[in-house]
This record gives sequence, structure tokens and C-alpha cells, in this order.
Amino acid sequence: MTADRPPFRDPDLPVARRVDDLLHRLTADERLALLHQFTPGVERLGLAAFRTGQEALHGVAWMGPATVFPQAVGLGATWHPDLVRRVGEAVSREARAMRAKDDRVGLNVWAPTVNLLRNPLWGRGEEGYSEDPHLTSAIATAFTRGLRGDHPLYWRTAPVLKHWLAHNNEAARDTSSASVRPRVLHEYDLRAFRGAVEAGAVAGVMPAYNLVNGRPNHLSPYLETELRSWTDQELLVCSDAGAPSNLADSQAYFATHEEAVAAALRAGVDSFTDHGTDASIILGRLRGALERGLIDHEDVDRAVRRQLTTRCLLGEFDPDSGPYAAEDRFDTPEHRELAREAAEAAVVLLRNEPAPGTGPLLPLSGDGGRIAVVGLLGDASKLDWYSGALLHRSSPLDGLRERFGADRVDFAEGVDRIRLVTASGARLRVPDAGDAELVPDTGAALDPALVAGRTDLPPLTADAEGSELALVDWGDDVLTLRAPDGRHLSVAEDGLVRASADEPGGWVVQETFRLESHGDGHLLVHLGTGGYVSVAADGVKVAADRTTAETFTVETVERGEDAVTRAAAAADVVVVVAGNDPHINGRETEDRTTLALPAHQDRLWRAAHAANPRTVLVLASAYPYAVPDAAATLPALLWTAHGGQAAGTALARVLAGDVSPAGRLPQTWYASDTDLPDILDYDVIGSRQTYLYFDGTPLFPFGHGLTYTTFDYDELTAAVDGPTVHVSCTVTNTGPATSDEVLQIYARAVAPSLPRPHRALVAHSRTHLAPGTSTTLTFEVPLPTLGHWDVAHGRWLVEPGAYEIQAGPSSTDIRRTVSIEVTGTTPGPRPVVLEGLAAADYDDQSATVIVDRTKTSGDAVTPSSPDTPGTLLYRSCDFADGVTAVSVTVAGEGAVELSLSSGPSVRVEVPPTGGPYAYRTLSAPLYAQGVTDLRVMLHGSVRLAHLDFRG
Repeated sequence: MTADRPPFRDPDLPVARRVDDLLHRLTADERLALLHQFTPGVERLGLAAFRTGQEALHGVAWMGPATVFPQAVGLGATWHPDLVRRVGEAVSREARAMRAKDDRVGLNVWAPTVNLLRNPLWGRGEEGYSEDPHLTSAIATAFTRGLRGDHPLYWRTAPVLKHWLAHNNEAARDTSSASVRPRVLHEYDLRAFRGAVEAGAVAGVMPAYNLVNGRPNHLSPYLETELRSWTDQELLVCSDAGAPSNLADSQAYFATHEEAVAAALRAGVDSFTDHGTDASIILGRLRGALERGLIDHEDVDRAVRRQLTTRCLLGEFDPDSGPYAAEDRFDTPEHRELAREAAEAAVVLLRNEPAPGTGPLLPLSGDGGRIAVVGLLGDASKLDWYSGALLHRSSPLDGLRERFGADRVDFAEGVDRIRLVTASGARLRVPDAGDAELVPDTGAALDPALVAGRTDLPPLTADAEGSELALVDWGDDVLTLRAPDGRHLSVAEDGLVRASADEPGGWVVQETFRLESHGDGHLLVHLGTGGYVSVAADGVKVAADRTTAETFTVETVERGEDAVTRAAAAADVVVVVAGNDPHINGRETEDRTTLALPAHQDRLWRAAHAANPRTVLVLASAYPYAVPDAAATLPALLWTAHGGQAAGTALARVLAGDVSPAGRLPQTWYASDTDLPDILDYDVIGSRQTYLYFDGTPLFPFGHGLTYTTFDYDELTAAVDGPTVHVSCTVTNTGPATSDEVLQIYARAVAPSLPRPHRALVAHSRTHLAPGTSTTLTFEVPLPTLGHWDVAHGRWLVEPGAYEIQAGPSSTDIRRTVSIEVTGTTPGPRPVVLEGLAAADYDDQSATVIVDRTKTSGDAVTPSSPDTPGTLLYRSCDFADGVTAVSVTVAGEGAVELSLSSGPSVRVEVPPTGGPYAYRTLSAPLYAQGVTDLRVMLHGSVRLAHLDFRG
């Protein structure tokens, strides 16, 4: 150390020593200021301002143009960890390069999202990787390794996993509670986070907005008992935006904001993202918490140390800013090539059957013939809320024209072309990039008195050009309207309707409308504000007053399916591109209402197929669709997530056969909405969700995906060696095309003692094979992967017995199976006399939810509704030589009724205890002996936390 280089700036010292030195140099106020997302600089120490948070799910977002890779769910569909690692590496390089020019670009990146895609109606499904915890963990570990970099000490960027924990709904996302029983918690939700943390590739996590078991995730006890037990590394916990305020506001979990921030800090939250760049509000609340004794300076220091550790690992305190300071790779040829490679790898071929008079329709022939590209996404490059701005654009139409020649490829979008006409005969007109206005059908000036009874309007222009609008119905009656110049109708801050948006977008989408029946016509409702389109003195605008709204009739100039029919009939092959706009009907803050393809797009593929049976349907979407008719009748069907800047080029190369498709579905595609439980039902075991437990027949199964060749699976072997199952399998390309194949290894307990998955993915590998070549792939599967959470004893358990190891190209296409014998641990009965029963450790339940026992820790169980009794089942309870009494720890009001396999039931009345957290212990006689099942029925609003038995 020298006088001008204090220890915290000495890269030769251990990180912990450097952080401690800097921490002790900071004043109490300076330390407190570091707890807000936007931390000020400390000039006297030479510290720069810092902020946590830089969105980077599939490219650097919100900070201008950057390389845009496929959506996260598309990266999951690659089943290709090495490729995803390279994507993460490119994203982190661009973040560094962008930061060198703009210090607003952050290096603490909030990515990836590892919430499991449990329910395909979740609005943010595009942000996750898979419904399966193994695949999600593998892809997340790869992406975070790329973001982190390969230096043994320093980090290129510091990734934060989102969103801890069990977060899969947008409806009431800040007030709803996910009831997650211990088995689901340990076997499903926690596993998605654990792999990347244990790999040392994660700087921290972000809690979700929702509650789990009645307690806000920003107070999750699992941050300490689980997350931080997985690693010796300091982990930084960053709150989600506005969530600290929610604790006292929408969630009303605390009476004051001081109590709320204090509880979050003690639970392990280190950085508070709240009130934007204004840190004064949060800091004021934290000071108030200190003054009230709700927290102390040790609580503050613990959080500050974690943030300073992250900054030190990013090289900020080094004299030369660390080994990644000179990173300048941005929009390089390598990054552009990687974006194309990732988009190609994400394409999933769902179906490829013979077309009339030919073999399989795909790949398309390269010798002559016309191609019709039709559909609402045929010439679109859709971005989502977490995308960066495009540096390069490639729509399916662009890609196919580039690949096959512009003179061979025709296009019909399939929009409905309409006019909106008032009762007075005036048309809604939108001139190029201008404000909407009303004009008459004739050359005469429109009498203002005819417009909504208004007499104070100036005469309007008689020019009727520009009155034809392109209408798209995205489903749920959500419409977009586009002017002749190609711009979407949008509502500006002044309320005027203008053709001003290239695409729908923004946190509040201003480009969506609904036609609401009214009298002999329709009112045009703006969905961004909920207001009605009306006429005012300064033009056509949106107003809240329904009485001033203009009534329109819709004149259809041309239906979209008519244009599609003409294009399809004139072509040799048709490529229909359908799907979603990621800003509409399924996005952050908004869940989907159905799996069905919107009716408008359903009509388009049907019209194309009726006109030309050689029709390919490409679904470009952020989530699955239920399209049973298309899957049964069309010769070819593909799916790809929105593929970023190279989406069109990648799709064209796959359709042409330049590259064989080898993506695999990262989640189950169900055939109908009736296959799904309620989106708020998080019990994947009890309600039989995902491929692990689903008992029905999916439209397309988890792991499904076809190629342009065939593969044989041979010589599957599996052997147990201590804590590892060694698996090997030989794969041979027996077909005509070079292609990747995704070998999937599943495991299944043959005779489990409790409900277990039909099969569970335990390993996979994507391998590249030329025709006639083979490869033998080997895997080391940790033996605990075969286990489950033993609620009877609170431990992870691998049962003894037979297990099947299965190999195949999907979860339902199993080509080879071998059996292994495992000498595990026999579960044994519940030792209820010694330990009692935690209410949440049930084996089965009906009509109950898990809630918080206290505001800091513990669970209890209560009926889902006080009007309907809830039931809990505990199997194999060992009452030993006998018990004579039971004690129930309860809160609320109602009754607890207990019954054994034989004998009368016992009812314990619970008078009002004084609140949901005011627990009392009540006793009643109960005679039981030996091993038997116990059934507990809960009545009213009672909360049951624990049962104890006395002999």
C-alpha cells in the first residue's frame, strides 16, 4: 500500500480485505446512501456514482441499439448451453463497450429470468427458459457464465437472477400469494435458481412482486436459509422496482414504510429499487427505521458490504478498472453471426408431412416456383419490452426474398382494410404522419353541426384520401389501426389521435383500441387510457366522457383472408407467418386469457390452406398456442420465439434446408385451455402440471422437435457408481441431411411410494452429425437427482429400488430404456410423537392454502375459503406405543377436526384468537397407536401451524 493507493484500491489484496477497508472509510450517511438503486459518488474517496440494474435478457436493453438475440424462451428452445454461453458473453461485451461511451449503462445486469414456465398463460413467459428445472438451470448457468466472463476473479458483468420465487402470474402480481408446498418448493422452484448459484456465475437475485405462502418475496426467509447456503460468495439482493413501497401500500403487510424497509433489509434485501432516481424517499424511511431501532448499523453494513463486493469484482476500485475495462466489441461480425446462429438453433419443426403429390413439404425446393408469404407477422420483426433497439432488421419476408430472390416471393399481409364512418357520413381520415380528422365522402365541406352535435368546430377538409385503415384484431377484441403511410394510430399526451407509431409498444401501449357496440354502430375505445374517440375543436382525440364519443360504422373494403386467398392461389407454396405482438395480450402486467390463436389469424391460415394445400404455418410467438386443427391438417408447422435481428434470415435458411431445424420445445404445448389449471395454482404435483405430471395428451410434448433427417439410438447403458449414475448412449444419423440432434435423458422411479413425475429430464446434449456418422455421448447424473423432498423428515431422499433411465428425442419419444437398482434410504413413517407435525408438511390436500405463520418465518395452513372446509392428509404417522392427546397450534377462528384410519374423529373448537398471527395452543383427547394415516379438516378462518402428540 502507498499513500496515494489505499488498501481498497490494491488489486493484490483479497477482495474481503479491500471491501472492509472501503466500508470503514465511509461515513454512516454515505453507507446508507448505497442502499438505493442509484447511489451517489463519494468524491473524497474517488468513488463514482453507481446503479444496480441493467436489463439484458437477450441483449443490452433500453440504452439504444445493440445486438438483439432471440427471446429467452427461444434460447431455451435451443437446448444448447454452449451456444447460450456465447450469447451471454456477447451481451456482456456489448454492455462493457456501451458503458465506455455512456456511463448510464450498468454492469450489474438483471438477467436472466429463471422463473419456470409452469403455465403457458403467464404474460411474461417469453422471459423464461423452460417449464423444466433441469433445462432452465442448464441454460441459466450457461448464460450467466457468459455474462460473468472467464476470469478467475473479476467479472465482466454481474448477473442477477429474476424473480425469486415461484412467480408465474401478472394478474394481481403484487397482492396474490402462491401456495407452494415443501415438495414443490424443493423439487421444482428452488432448483431453477440453485445450479447457476452453485456454479459461481451469479452475483445475486431479485425477489418477485408476489407473495409466497402469504409472505412477500421481498421478505423471503429462503434468501438466507436456501439461497445464501448454496455458496460462500457474497450475493447481492436487488429489489424489484417499487416493491419496497408495496410492502406498506398495496400489500399492507406493514403499517408504516419504516417497518417495511427495515423488514426487507433484515430479510436480506441489499439494494432498494424505488421511486426512480429519487433516493431521498427510501433513505428517509431507512433513517426513520434506524431512529426507531427497527434496524441497526450492522444491518446497513451487511448490505453495503455485498454491494461493494460486487463493485470490487467488476474492477471498479482497481487503478486500471480491471481486466475488462478495455472491452470494445460491439456489433461485430462475430456477434451478427452469433445472432443468426442462435435464431436458427431456436427454430422448432413441429410437423412435416407429405404435401399432395410430394414427399415432406420442407425443405422448400430451390428450383423455380413462386412463394407467397402471408400473415400479420410476415413482414415484421417484433421486439418485446426487454429488447434493445434493432441495429439490423430481418423479417420473414426479407429473409425469404434474400434467399430465393425477390422476384419469386410475393406478400399479402392479411389485414382487414376498413373505413370508419360516422352517422353523418363522415370518414375518419389520417393523413401521412398527421393528426386524425373527419372528412365527408363528397367534395362539400362537412357541416360541423353534424359532428356530434357540435357547432363550434371549424369546417373540416373535404379530402377523403387516407380514410382507409388497416385493422388487425389481436384477440380479446384488441385492435390496432394503421394509416396508409404504415404508421399506427396512437394517442399522444395531448389526447390527439395521430398516425405516429411504427409499432405498438411502451410500458402503456397507446396504439390499441376496441370497438364497443353502441346503437347502430360502435364506439372506438382507446385501451391505453380507457377513453373514447370523439371530436373536439382541436381535432379527433380521446376523452373520458362517453357522451361526447363519436359513433362509427365499420365499412369493410377488403377482408384479410381475401387478399391471402389470391396470393396463395397464385403461388407454388405458401408460408403463413402468425403469432403475437409481445406488447399485446400477454406481457408484463398482463396474462393471456386463452391458448387459442386469435380468430383473425386463424382465418388467414385456413384461407391460405383452402387456396393452396402446400401451406406452411410458422408460429412466431413468445408462447405456445393451441392449434389442433392446424396440427392435424397442415403439411408443415414450425414455431420460433421472436428471433431478434436475424430472425428472418434464420427462418429462411431453415425453410430452404440450408440448415436442418433442431430446436426443441422447452415447454408443453397443450391442446386446449381445459388442460390447464387456474394460473394461481402453483401445486404442479397436486394439479398435475407440466410434462412431469400432466396426465393428458399434449398437442406437442416437452422436448419435441423434428429435423430433416433421421437418427437411431443404440447402446444405452447406465450404471450407479457411488454418488453418480454414469449414462452413455450412441446416436447415429441415418438420414440424408447433416443436422443437430438433441439427445434427452430422462429418469423414472419404477415403484415410487408417493406421486413422482412420469419422467424427469436429468441430462441432455445437442450434437452435430453428418449423414452416416455416429457419436457416443456420456453423462454423469448426480444420484440425488433421482430423489425427492421427504416431507415426513424434512430432507432430500433417494428411495431404494428400481429406476428407469430413458433416452430419446422428446419426453414422449423414448427410443431406449435401461433399468438400474439404487440402494437408497427407505423413507420410514413420520416420527410424530417425537417431532409433531408441521401443518404444511402434508402429503395431500384439498381446498387449502399455505400462509405465513409470522411475518418473518414459518408456514401455516388455512382453508382456501372460510365457507368451505379444507382437508390435509398425513400418511404413515407413527404413534409408537400410543398417544392420548393432541395439541394444535392455531390462530384465527373456526375448528380443527382430526380423524384416523379407524376410530371416531376429534374436533377442536378454536375461538377467536385475536388475529391471524395470534397463535394459541389448544388440546383435546386423541387415542392412537402404531402407524396410521391422519386426516385433518380445517373449518372457518383457522390457521393451523403445528400439531403435537402426547403419550
